[in-house]
Amino acid sequence: MNDVLLRSLTPSVLGILVRRGADFAAAEDAVQDALVEAVRAWLADPPRDPKGWLVTVAWRRFLDATRADAARRRREDRVEEEPAPGPAPAADDTLQLYFLCAHPSLTPSSAVALTLRAVGGLTTRQIAQAYLVPEATMAQRISRAKRTVSGVRFDQPGDVATVLRVLYLVFNEGYSGDVDLAAEAIRLTRQLAASIDHPEVAGLLALMLLHQARRTARTAPDGSLVPLAEQDRGRWDTRAITEGVEILQAALARDRLGEFQAQAAIAALHADAPTAEETDWVQIVEWYDELARLTDSPVVRLNRAVAVGEADGPRAGLAALAALDASLPRYTAVAAYLHECDGDLATAARLYAEAARKAPNLAERDHLTRRAARLNARGSR
Repeated sequence: MNDVLLRSLTPSVLGILVRRGADFAAAEDAVQDALVEAVRAWLADPPRDPKGWLVTVAWRRFLDATRADAARRRREDRVEEEPAPGPAPAADDTLQLYFLCAHPSLTPSSAVALTLRAVGGLTTRQIAQAYLVPEATMAQRISRAKRTVSGVRFDQPGDVATVLRVLYLVFNEGYSGDVDLAAEAIRLTRQLAASIDHPEVAGLLALMLLHQARRTARTAPDGSLVPLAEQDRGRWDTRAITEGVEILQAALARDRLGEFQAQAAIAALHADAPTAEETDWVQIVEWYDELARLTDSPVVRLNRAVAVGEADGPRAGLAALAALDASLPRYTAVAAYLHECDGDLATAARLYAEAARKAPNLAERDHLTRRAARLNARGSR
């Protein structure tokens, strides 16, 4: 069973059902049922046309659910006939679905959560981690969003800012390696940039390209994480870096700064440094100040503390860190790094071990555990 194939077909199948008259919440449930059926049936008898098979089965599931629900019986006149078997249309509806999910009836945070779950294919847990909230809280938020849009006609697409937020989070999940969606997020952002003239769309595309350029250098052959300062910069994709910088410069020249442009500027400064030691940390701190002004994000301030530690010394970084909430994800890992830079190896080792226990994924946990072990070994000499 090819999970990647199923995931790639989901947005298009969902779009076909919505265009045929299904309300979004019911269409999503029908598609999910079809995916479950595919996992069971395709192992023994894979179809010649996977997309057409999914459309047919999903539509049948939608019809069954509609007819079983008395409150929705009046829709039966529009959905009496299932689509004929055979190849399904090749149109790519994914970006349109992103806009439809960003419906005006939803708050931006609910629209993002719904789109990530229904179209992006992320799990509730992944979305909750991105929003720094418990999984149960995010599950309730997604359920409320589904109820809100149930029966709503999707003829009022949402705003660009919400769609950009979704694309950014989808890219981050793909870039982390948990779900390989980074290339898909870049593809959709390119489509968006080609269709509308918006500096923040350009800023997001530049940010994605600059991060993607470093992707192959982020892991060692054994799969372990390689920190930015230790990466082999010869493995960075210079073509993607050049394209990202050019797109960013054109966006900044319009003097309509937004958070994605600011983030891209930070990424460009890292990409521009021939070595880690030559990184312009002073300018990076200035960009983090701009980003904090734009977003007031605690995660931005956490990253800024690292930059301050590099620009002005680890004790300045620790002072900036002390002003933040210690419960922030990766707070302990940042504290460990700054204590290590300050020469307090015992405290750093203890904090690395504590951060490893809180790590959101196995690769990060192993990386932090190794750093703790290395410092403990140095301290025992």
